[in-house]
Amino acid sequence: MRLAMFKHFRFPIRFKILVTLLVVITAVVTLITFIMANLFHADKRVYIHDLTAATASSGAEKTRALLAGYRDSLQIFSNLAMDRSIPSNTRSRLLQSSFEELGDFISIALYPDNSEPVTIFDAQILKNAGLDRRHIDDVRLRFPLSEKNFPEGELYVVNSTFSRDLPNITLAFNISVDKGRRSLLVGAMIHPDRLIELHQQTSIFQVFITDRNGNFLTHPETGAVLPVEQRAISTSLQQEIRDKRYGRVVELDREGKTMITGLAPVELAGLTAVAQVPRSAIFLTTRDLLTNMLYISLLLLSLAALLSLAWSRLITRPLERLSLATQELGKGRFDINVTPSSRDEIGELAQSFNTMAVELDGRDKALKQTQAALVQSEKMAAFGQLGAGIAHEVKNPLAGILGLAQLCLRKTEHDSVLYRNLSLIEKETKRCQMIMDNLLRFARKEEVDYYHVNINSVIRDACEIVEHQLQISDVNLTIRLSDNLPMLEGNANQLQQVLMNLMINAQQAMAGKPGEVKVSSRLKGNNRILVAVEDNGPGMSPDLVRRIFEPFFTTKAAGQGTGLGLSVSFGIIQNHGGTIDVESTPNVGSTFTIVLPCSSGRRSSARKAQKKAD
Repeated sequence: MRLAMFKHFRFPIRFKILVTLLVVITAVVTLITFIMANLFHADKRVYIHDLTAATASSGAEKTRALLAGYRDSLQIFSNLAMDRSIPSNTRSRLLQSSFEELGDFISIALYPDNSEPVTIFDAQILKNAGLDRRHIDDVRLRFPLSEKNFPEGELYVVNSTFSRDLPNITLAFNISVDKGRRSLLVGAMIHPDRLIELHQQTSIFQVFITDRNGNFLTHPETGAVLPVEQRAISTSLQQEIRDKRYGRVVELDREGKTMITGLAPVELAGLTAVAQVPRSAIFLTTRDLLTNMLYISLLLLSLAALLSLAWSRLITRPLERLSLATQELGKGRFDINVTPSSRDEIGELAQSFNTMAVELDGRDKALKQTQAALVQSEKMAAFGQLGAGIAHEVKNPLAGILGLAQLCLRKTEHDSVLYRNLSLIEKETKRCQMIMDNLLRFARKEEVDYYHVNINSVIRDACEIVEHQLQISDVNLTIRLSDNLPMLEGNANQLQQVLMNLMINAQQAMAGKPGEVKVSSRLKGNNRILVAVEDNGPGMSPDLVRRIFEPFFTTKAAGQGTGLGLSVSFGIIQNHGGTIDVESTPNVGSTFTIVLPCSSGRRSSARKAQKKAD
């Protein structure tokens, strides 16, 4: 009852499309959710940029305070060293105690006027690093200090690391001593551990200090601060530092990883504090949120996909049936019928398809009847061409030869050589009569019937019929047949007609010039037979090859052909379930290739179709 009631309702395809659009909208909502997540991510990115800038500024401030403390300590140390009012022994003891309290200092060098520098250093630190006083002198030679190069009070800071085991920086400046009466250049080698520790308060950011040229002064990574002859830094970062692009955050590439980078001036010795964080760190604070949103999006997408799949199957199932029916229709099954599954436009399309199949079935039957008439017409045309020659050159002389041979046989002894020769003449004359009988049977109109055929026998019979005509035109016929070919299901007379037509066309194309026609057969694959008719005639251009199988199209002179031979041959081979193709090269020749299915590899659909046409 309910099914009967639903049959009265018509659901148009636009309704189904509307439902599909609802699924698409669901996907759009999911996309919007994803965009919102991206916006949240962008907001966090701005936050990380601001935090990077603040971290760089904080690092610069801490560095400035520490360096100012170092400068003040050196100021006190230098004043003590240059104070002549203190006894020498007491001053030495105070200097030693003061140097030990400094802690971070590896060595301190004082440069009095016009004299060698006085150097105080921690021998134990050098020994632990496998170094000695000479290395300090080497560094002083590499970085020569002169009070002329330093205005009073201005700091000079440089990375003077001379060993991976003892990273250090050199700090130098001019100070006033003796109550301002003269100046003194002070240089100190300082261990950067304390400076590095100031910037290791977070595990996310990397904060390091560079000099005015963009070279590392301190870096939290072991080995980043290389000896002076091996310093290395990112070119893009170095350019940012040299251009003094402070107060902004940029994204730079470092060893294949994008780093968010902030710069801030230390405002002492031209130093720069750099704060870097991997761009992937943006996700650290939003990972849980993004994960949850991703799960929700995946769930929505899965539901939308399932719904789309269900509706698409519902919509496309009738179309799939129509598609399969169309393929069967293309194979010649015009009796196929598609049952409409709905009352919408697809149902109307199924009804139209059924109507088309019925109309095509009727037209196919009419076409086969017309094709049968064309086949008979081509038979008669071929017979008309060959009949006159056979009648005048074979039939009449043949009767006389056979009669005289039989008369002589009666009067000749059986064991003589002459008797054997006359018997051979009689045998070959009868064979000629058989060839003529085959030709006459070929010319008769007959009901098309399909049966097991030996293709090699068909080829031999066709060659026997046309061999004489080819020899008259000085065309040599060569036959190469493969043995033990399987039987095929077809009509011998029709196949013979096709082969004769191809060989006669080759002979006529040579226009009386000597040539050769080759006919061959072989097995192609497991269930197909290939027959090739090859000539060395004038060949054809690509334009002619494309039209060669069209009805009433001929390359022969007026009165020499109807233009139906190859068209009829094409239809015959097609009815046998096979194919016929041609390859031709001008001034080289042409090859017609026929491929036919074996009896075991095809059903007798051709026979049934022919009987329906009859």
